[in-house]
Amino acid sequence: MNIVVLVGRLAQDPVLKTTNNGHNVCTFSVAVDRRFKSPGQPDVDFFNVVAWNRQAEVICQYLTKGRQIALSGRLQTRSYQAKDGTNRYVTEVVLDSFDFIGSRNDSGYNAPYDSYQQPQQPKAPEASTPLEIDDDFSLLADDDEVPF
Repeated sequence: MNIVVLVGRLAQDPVLKTTNNGHNVCTFSVAVDRRFKSPGQPDVDFFNVVAWNRQAEVICQYLTKGRQIALSGRLQTRSYQAKDGTNRYVTEVVLDSFDFIGSRNDSGYNAPYDSYQQPQQPKAPEASTPLEIDDDFSLLADDDEVPF
């Protein structure tokens, strides 16, 4: 079973790129606080995360350095040959799902959020017409007695 669940803050602004096949890919790092800290050890771990397609677009559009994110994914190891001819290995989290957590004002980094726009919620229709109630429906009066 290969499942990773992380809750942390973006350590850098996400970077969006497009592959030769036309797929969007976003890379970013997440800083995750350690639950138990040992003396002399770092108190935070940094994980590289890769998101694809629509998730990549959404993350790059709405998240910046310092924003909180909860994510789940899977660990993946890949290798490539560097310019100097040596083989390099990379382990990263491939994103499956995520949630925005916290608010944009609740970041640990004081970055400007001018480009962030909260999606508009559709307004509820105004109650200009009375509700139509069938003959066999009746409103119950509020009382202190529980019906069960």
